[in-house]
Amino acid sequence: MTIRFYKDLDVWQKSMDLVEEVYRVSQQFPSEERFGLTNQIRRSAVSIPANIAEGHGRLHLGNYIRFLSITRGSLMETETHLAIAIRLGFVEHERAAVARDLIQHVGRLLNGLIRALQTKL
Repeated sequence: MTIRFYKDLDVWQKSMDLVEEVYRVSQQFPSEERFGLTNQIRRSAVSIPANIAEGHGRLHLGNYIRFLSITRGSLMETETHLAIAIRLGFVEHERAAVARDLIQHVGRLLNGLIRALQTKL
């Protein structure tokens, strides 16, 4: 089956779910973190589906894979920001569970997509 639109990709759909969850979780961060960790975690989360979409729109497969690699970096960045928020007590470990699970799920989907595209190169 050929994926014609990036919105059809499970990895894009789940990464959009992750963005929503990150926004929900980060709403409870301290107000003084609005321009700090809150901004950082939201920006890194938003870049995940954005880079998937941008890469899908590229004309060359190598560029697509490169954007997916950048996406992996943003996913790890989001995971790190979430871990920092937990360590600093901005969010309870249990409250962050959905976001952590989505990060893992998106990571598996992303790795699978990268592997599938690399075999086409």
